[in-house]
Amino acid sequence: MSSSAIAIEAASVEATPARKAPVVIREPQWVKWLLITVGLGWFAALLLLPLATVFIQALTPGLAFFWHAISEPDALSALGLTALVTLCAVPLNLLFGIAAAWAIARFRFPGRQLLITIIDLPFSVSPVIAGLMLVLMFGSRGWFGDWLSEHDIKIIFATPGIILATTFITVPFVVRELLPQMEARGPEEEEAAIMLGASGLQMFWRVTLPGIRWSLMYGLLLCTARAVGEFGAVSVVSGHIRGQTNTLPLHIEILYNEYQTGAAFAVASLLALFGIFTLLGETLLARLRAQPTKSH
Repeated sequence: MSSSAIAIEAASVEATPARKAPVVIREPQWVKWLLITVGLGWFAALLLLPLATVFIQALTPGLAFFWHAISEPDALSALGLTALVTLCAVPLNLLFGIAAAWAIARFRFPGRQLLITIIDLPFSVSPVIAGLMLVLMFGSRGWFGDWLSEHDIKIIFATPGIILATTFITVPFVVRELLPQMEARGPEEEEAAIMLGASGLQMFWRVTLPGIRWSLMYGLLLCTARAVGEFGAVSVVSGHIRGQTNTLPLHIEILYNEYQTGAAFAVASLLALFGIFTLLGETLLARLRAQPTKSH
């Protein structure tokens, strides 16, 4: 190698800036423990303490009082109505969520962005406003009030109105869980299945559904939790008729307003337990969802 080549190589090496070592920020131990303590204290004050208070207040009067509060006729009626509304609203949102997510992810059509905006509407509109919208449409003086009265169909202050309100509020959950997953997967596998002779139903059951099953289950879990705990919209359309149109959240409100604090906390503990099981279900689904990624 000539001296000129060696000089050029040496100059290029000198001109190349040296890579800086990553800067490691080292905080004192007391700062780390202070931040951990503040975070845990904030978590305990906002979440654990109120949750513990619910169970303490529910069990303080005794197990006999607790059992009587959750097994009296109005409480059982509220529990049954909550279960009925949830069993109606969740399957409806399941069907709509799959259809809407598949249409939005796979096709480009006029009004696509408008459909996405409408799906997100329950997130931006107060549940009370949603209830008032239903009253305006289906109430005795609403747009369809005369027709409903002529055919003796009752929606507002009845179970159908509660189902409609809950369904409207829980619309986005399934769609919003499925849409990113379906857009990320792309249509290639579905197109290949169709080209190989699969029918639309076979393509859905054998190709589409296995790919979105974890997102679908997660969306159904969130949808169910929201349906069980819905208060605002249901409060507007239910009429607060004890033993008929009261769900569990409304029954708790009535008990608390009547100064039956122990009974209110006893019934509230049922919703708290459901919330805890929902969180455990979310954690389990997250782990199951991550397992295929780890295996690859």
